[in-house]
Amino acid sequence: MIIDLPRFAAAERVYWDELHGLLKRLEEDPEHRLQLPEIERLHYLYERCSSDLSKLDTFSTEPQLRAFLESLVSRAYAEIHETRAPLQIRAKSVALAFPRAFRRHLRAFQLSVAVTLAGIAFGWFAITSDPQSKAVLLPFQHLMVSPAERVAEEERAKVDRMKGVKATFSADLMTHNIQVTVLTMALGMTWGVGTLIMLFYNGVILGAVSADYILGGQGVFLAGWLLPHGSIEIPSILLGGQAGFILAGALIGWGGRTACVTTRAERLRAVSHDLFAIVAGAGCMLVWAGIVESFVSQYHQPVLPYSLKIAFGSCELAALIFFLTWAGRE
Repeated sequence: MIIDLPRFAAAERVYWDELHGLLKRLEEDPEHRLQLPEIERLHYLYERCSSDLSKLDTFSTEPQLRAFLESLVSRAYAEIHETRAPLQIRAKSVALAFPRAFRRHLRAFQLSVAVTLAGIAFGWFAITSDPQSKAVLLPFQHLMVSPAERVAEEERAKVDRMKGVKATFSADLMTHNIQVTVLTMALGMTWGVGTLIMLFYNGVILGAVSADYILGGQGVFLAGWLLPHGSIEIPSILLGGQAGFILAGALIGWGGRTACVTTRAERLRAVSHDLFAIVAGAGCMLVWAGIVESFVSQYHQPVLPYSLKIAFGSCELAALIFFLTWAGRE
């Protein structure tokens, strides 16, 4: 029991203030690393303040002092017993989970690429065999005109048709493409059949557009138009297909990481983190692709030279390949 409370508080306040200052410094700079003497001092101050708090419990007055010490002791306890990594390190771990998950399921991505290439081949063959079929294959009205007419119209345009609508157009692109990617993944619930159809269909459109413009002598325009955003957007759709095939494999029981797991629920649980990492990574990529398509891809020569746009898209693709191949390797 404390007989002289003011004297007790005056004698101990220097330790309370020291602990408060140390905790404030740690809270303001979470990345700061204490040296061993500082850690020992923190533990000593924590124990001393805890002891002071227990002594106050026998004293019925001074509720504000008791509340101050309770807050101080709880903060010190949380700091001493904290086991989570700092936010910056956790964010880095989340970012690196994407390429690691991608590499763990490389066969699923290769299957996604193969199905899309088959669609591209079909679209190319359909256009070359019957040019009138593009009215059925291509879903966009501005692709119905001949490539030469569209290129001439784009290059002689004097008015910025994107003026005042870039942000809205970019947001619409992001929303649509993310929906397509998530849907492609979710259709893995059909044992991969829906994912396969989505990838093949997107490949057909890409193949038909490529055949129409390349055979029409507008290959440079096509590269300058598609590469800036397509070098990110198309791989994102392929990643959605990869996630869909991973999901299908878990449902069926195929794949190295899930084949040895006995129940379907356990197989789905085993791939859930990788599915989230891949789809989240693809979503971030599509945000960037939407910005680029709105602010770069829609502007053509002479506003933006095709060579500059092609170089920009090539650099994006090279950076993406490097990131997915090397990031997070031990």
